[in-house]
Amino acid sequence: MGPFPNLKDKKILLAVTGSIAAYKSLLLTRLIVKAGAEVQVIMTKAATHFVSPLSFATLSRKKVHLEIMEDDAWNNHVEMGLWADAMVVAPATANSLAKMAHGLADTMVHAVYLSAKCPVFFAPAMDLDMWKHPSTQDNVNRLRQFGNIEIKVGTGELASGLVGAGRMAEPEEIMQTLDDHFQTNITFSGKKVMITAGPTIERIDPVRFISNHSTGRMGISIANAFAKQGATVQLILGPSKLKDLIDPRVSTTHVESAQDMLEAAQGHWPSQDIAVMTAAVADYRPQTIADNKIKKKEGDLSIALERTADIAASLGQVKRPDQRLVGFALETENGLENAKLKVYKKNFDMIVLNSLKDKGAGFKHATNKVTIIQKDGSSKEYPLKSKDEVALDILAAIEKSFVEP
Repeated sequence: MGPFPNLKDKKILLAVTGSIAAYKSLLLTRLIVKAGAEVQVIMTKAATHFVSPLSFATLSRKKVHLEIMEDDAWNNHVEMGLWADAMVVAPATANSLAKMAHGLADTMVHAVYLSAKCPVFFAPAMDLDMWKHPSTQDNVNRLRQFGNIEIKVGTGELASGLVGAGRMAEPEEIMQTLDDHFQTNITFSGKKVMITAGPTIERIDPVRFISNHSTGRMGISIANAFAKQGATVQLILGPSKLKDLIDPRVSTTHVESAQDMLEAAQGHWPSQDIAVMTAAVADYRPQTIADNKIKKKEGDLSIALERTADIAASLGQVKRPDQRLVGFALETENGLENAKLKVYKKNFDMIVLNSLKDKGAGFKHATNKVTIIQKDGSSKEYPLKSKDEVALDILAAIEKSFVEP
């Protein structure tokens, strides 16, 4: 079996647009065929200036379509959109992204895109300044909102000679994305999962607030892992700069304060099978929020604080036997004892402990070092790993809890 087994017998529609990166799509075509899939290539006229349709036809063993009307015959773009199990636009130029985002259908590629009923993947390719331009980023965001799946650009030397972001993903990366999408071993298929992630901010006045250093990365990794394993995922995310890391299959509710997160979590919880509470929720908030900026005065300033609601505990109070509630504990001392106490106090099924004292763990890191503590008091310590790998360990522990409640 080849390196991309989940693509066998799939039907892939490959749309190639006018970029120098079109040469990579020749290798992509070859890899798709080698994986046992069927590929139909469609191209824009601009793409033919970089790569010959004959090359794609030879590799795909199918005629390449360039126009809706060819040789006095009509190519049925609707039929193509229905035929495919997935459509891949690679390379996707800035011009093509704009047309896709705004519904223009003046080429075969874009007419088929508007007719596609299958998942659509797009692999952008353009120069650094074009990629960074706000209009391009707006178009990419629109496509994500449509449910299209972005295959991230790479960083390196570009056709202009500049070095930076904008390179089309390598064919092997695109293949891996497709293979992951079609994976058949989907552990959490049919499960509904809610994740809280990131910090909350509690306003003092219109310009100041109380918050913490959480980035939301751990929660995003867990949400993405659940989505890849077939779950329907609801991410409740506090202010975070890492939104681009969220898998397009994850539904995201953006919140600001602890109260916002509480209301969102309580609203979703009754319909969920699993909740993982990774958010770093502020324990206190100002009793009053000033309407205007607080002016600097002589002497000290005191701000009265009040407790925020304990979101995880509120869910634990109404948790059903068929639901699983997973907590997170960030401790600086007596970590194991404090975490075990929280399991019982908040009615968790398990808790994930990490410590700021462990190098490479906690906030602002791409890695984490955790101990997973079960309801019966048993625990397992894991070595330092990437947060994506930690997420898989957590999912494995949750899966086991359904088998051995």
